[in-house]
Amino acid sequence: MASKLVFHQKVVHEDGSIVEVKIWQVPKSVRSPDGVKYFFYLVKGGKVLVGYDNHHPKGHHRHYGDRQEPYPFTSIEQLAHDFNEDRKRCQHENQND
Repeated sequence: MASKLVFHQKVVHEDGSIVEVKIWQVPKSVRSPDGVKYFFYLVKGGKVLVGYDNHHPKGHHRHYGDRQEPYPFTSIEQLAHDFNEDRKRCQHENQND
């Protein structure tokens, strides 16, 4: 099985922020034991405010502002929920920027 893009959405908001989500189904392997590759990002002014991705070699991890930390991936549904909660919190914190 080759990698297959199963979801892509990009939304540009009036304030210039961009929310982009991409999810690929990939063959299960040492690099991708869950059979999924993804990135969920909120970007504004060229700066990543919130991001979740699982590129090699870091695996599942989360970006929030200047912090980067491992992310305990369990499912795409939980990932989407966690990203949306972080996105809302970040947009509220940065609403005057």
